[in-house]
Amino acid sequence: MFGMGVPEIAVIMVVALLVFGPEKLPELAKQAGSFVRTLRQMADNAKNDLGREMGQDFSDLDLKDLDPREIVRRNFLEDDTTPAVTKEIRILRPGEIPPFDSEAT
Repeated sequence: MFGMGVPEIAVIMVVALLVFGPEKLPELAKQAGSFVRTLRQMADNAKNDLGREMGQDFSDLDLKDLDPREIVRRNFLEDDTTPAVTKEIRILRPGEIPPFDSEAT
C-alpha cells in the first residue's frame, strides 16, 4: 500500500499510539475508515455519472487507461508488442557521406 512495507506501517502505528493515546485511537481509526468508505463511494458515483453522461460508446472505458504513467508504460516500455526494427546496417566506406534525414534535424 503506497509503497510502504510492514515495518513502516508498524512505525506509523506506534507513533499514532504515542501521539493520540490508547483511548482516542479507536475513535480515530473509525473516523478514518468512514472517510475512506465515503471517498470510495464518491469515486464510484463520479465514475458512474461519467459513464452515464458519455453514453454507450464509452461504456468499456477504464479510467486507469487515462493515467499518463500507464500510457507511457504501455506505449514505450513494453517491448513485446513493438515490432522489431528490420533495417539493414551498412558500414560507410572511407570518404562516403552519411545519409541525411531532413525531418530529423
